Amino acid sequence: MEEKRNESTALRPEGDRVLDAKLVRIDLSELGQKIQKEPAWIEGDRTAITVFKTDEMRIVLIALHAGAEMKPHTAPGVISVQVLKGRIHFATEEHHEDLEPGQMITLHKRISHHVKAYEDSSFLLTMATSDSTELT
Repeated sequence: MEEKRNESTALRPEGDRVLDAKLVRIDLSELGQKIQKEPAWIEGDRTAITVFKTDEMRIVLIALHAGAEMKPHTAPGVISVQVLKGRIHFATEEHHEDLEPGQMITLHKRISHHVKAYEDSSFLLTMATSDSTELT
């Protein structure tokens, strides 16, 4: 298996972070602190960082400021959302859930949903990506 790493960008010039390998150790506390020092968090209402990415699965750490909302969207694969910090509202057309640290929710693919943060929050989004299409 070929190890895959991210490339440096203007937002993350250090680059060279492992995204896929036989075994990937991910320090969510360290990454959470890191992204909260970036301009996207300081100047905007949210930030995110992909922590693992293969053809079959993607894991993204997402942080939202209080009041920030992810507008209705769908995912091409099954997702799970696990709250790490804060409190969020996760809703589909039929269900509404308030989630706190230690709680998670799962959702099948192509179901419209949205997320709103009641307070500064972070959560881990895991998505099955076997059909390799992007989020819409």
